[in-house]
Amino acid sequence: MPAYLIADVDIADQDTYQTYTTQVPPILHQYGGRFLVRGGKTEVVEGEWRPSRLVVLQFDDAAAARRFYNSKEYQAIIEFRHRAASTRMILAEGYEEPHWEPPV
Repeated sequence: MPAYLIADVDIADQDTYQTYTTQVPPILHQYGGRFLVRGGKTEVVEGEWRPSRLVVLQFDDAAAARRFYNSKEYQAIIEFRHRAASTRMILAEGYEEPHWEPPV
């Protein structure tokens, strides 16, 4: 079942954050992940949530997302994000639609 790391990032130091963001893609791809959302424009359609920078990473499953997050490669650069930004991040399991066949 697919899994997603979803982060809402408030950036305080753009230069240090840029150091982090340039190093993430090769590590992400090494662990089988991909960007679905990477800081694009957001629009509030309901409620009060106003993310500063929204990032959504997709993995094959939750175990793969954890391997990425806990990897020595990612942990070596995470300090740049911690110094540059305040982040709220969750790991969410996706949904797999049951196979459906139309009636015959």
